[in-house]
Parts: sequence; C-alpha cells; structure tokens
Amino acid sequence: MNKAKPKMKTYIFRVKVEQDQDRWVAYSPEIKDKGGATWGKTREEALKNLQEVIRLVLEDMLECGELPHFESEMKKKGLTISPKPLVSVTI
Repeated sequence: MNKAKPKMKTYIFRVKVEQDQDRWVAYSPEIKDKGGATWGKTREEALKNLQEVIRLVLEDMLECGELPHFESEMKKKGLTISPKPLVSVTI
C-alpha cells in the first residue's frame, strides 16, 4: 500500500552561528537536543549544512510520528510553521 505524501510545510527556525577556532558551528536551539547542530569551514557552509540537518531531523520525526507533537510545542514557543511551501533567503 502506498502512503500518501504529506503536504509540504515551511518551518522557520532561529539559528545560532558561532566561530570555534578554525571552523563555524551552527545550530537551532529548538532542535539542538535532537541533532540539530553541525559545522562548516565557513559561516555560509555551516548554515547550508544546518539547513540539510534540520530537514533530516524533521523527516525522521515525521517517519516516527513525532512531528505533530513537535509542531504543537514549537508553535507555543513562536516557531513559524506555514501550511504552504515558502523560500527563505539569508544574506
């Protein structure tokens, strides 16, 4: 039986990027404890890597059935979740 793909949503997370000696560390405080952290040689690379890590964490939560509860908790904390796909650009 084929599962229907869920409709796309857009999640907007706060992130922190900090220089740590010869690399940059990026993480989202909302999901750091779920693996929402990474690094890169440049600030831009760390942010790009974090975007991918967050996507993977959310996909894992979706597969495990944790995403609805997570969304409910994050909305209470002010996380933006849009019911439609959006594009976010950071300059």
